[in-house]
Amino acid sequence: MKLFLHVGCGSKRKNNTTSGFNSDAWEEVRLDIDPKVSPDITGTMTDMSMVMSESMDALFSSHNIEHLYPHEVPAALAEFKRVLKPDGFAVITCPDLQSVCALIAQDKLTEPAYSSPAGPIAPLDILYGHRPSMAKGNLFMAHRCGFTKKVLSSSLHASGFKTVAATGRGNPFFDIWAVASKCEMTEEGMRYLASGHIPGSVR
Repeated sequence: MKLFLHVGCGSKRKNNTTSGFNSDAWEEVRLDIDPKVSPDITGTMTDMSMVMSESMDALFSSHNIEHLYPHEVPAALAEFKRVLKPDGFAVITCPDLQSVCALIAQDKLTEPAYSSPAGPIAPLDILYGHRPSMAKGNLFMAHRCGFTKKVLSSSLHASGFKTVAATGRGNPFFDIWAVASKCEMTEEGMRYLASGHIPGSVR
């Protein structure tokens, strides 16, 4: 069975990741900074020293890297790459500032952009973090940096990932999805890999 590291898992499990990971072929290892969510490993993205180098077949990070300060992003991506096997890959999704800022340019900073299980989400929440959660004391939800598709892709390449495929889904999702391979992959191979992990991708 293959292992994937679920970084910043929160309360979520394998069935909340991707269709590719949500199968009997994959075993999940959950890592989070907050011990209250009962992760397998308590730790941060910038220091995952408790995870052995080249021990994971894949890594999944959903809406985590925007919680880092900009200068911490290279360290986190280097850690992502370190824990992956030579043929491993990372799946990363985060807010898309380009599509969010389109709403802000229309002066809709505090108007609901979409509804979530946590309630209506405004561009202000996407930029700086979910306000109701932070008001309750969960400052882990604060956002300290942001990405566009171009910036996320270039950051992954700069961190040593050899092949990267990324897409921005725009309104009403306002997110970016990227698959980054530690080794060189053909366009066909990357397209096949992305089809199992990026929503809406086709082979």
